[in-house]
Amino acid sequence: MAEDGKGAERVTFSRGYDVCIMAIDGTWRRDCKLNAISDTDAILTVEGSIQGLNLKEFFLLLSSTGLAYRRCELVRVNGAEMDIQFLRGKNRKKRGATGGHDAAA
Repeated sequence: MAEDGKGAERVTFSRGYDVCIMAIDGTWRRDCKLNAISDTDAILTVEGSIQGLNLKEFFLLLSSTGLAYRRCELVRVNGAEMDIQFLRGKNRKKRGATGGHDAAA
């Protein structure tokens, strides 16, 4: 999770905000609580099992209609809590979030 430089300000929700994660191809969907979010990443609590799900790349649905979403990848799982990173563009990963260097200055 990025904790340096620009855009690292994080909003934390005391009760969590109801969201969903969904496969890119729509084959699975899980309810989650959004605990914190920034421009580059988020922290979720997953309701139900994520075992067997392809979490290499997925959508975070911010509305029940699915019209507000972000393309993501899994960074870390700790019990029911997941750290995710938002992807920029169609398939490009955000550079520098783990290495501490900003590739696109």
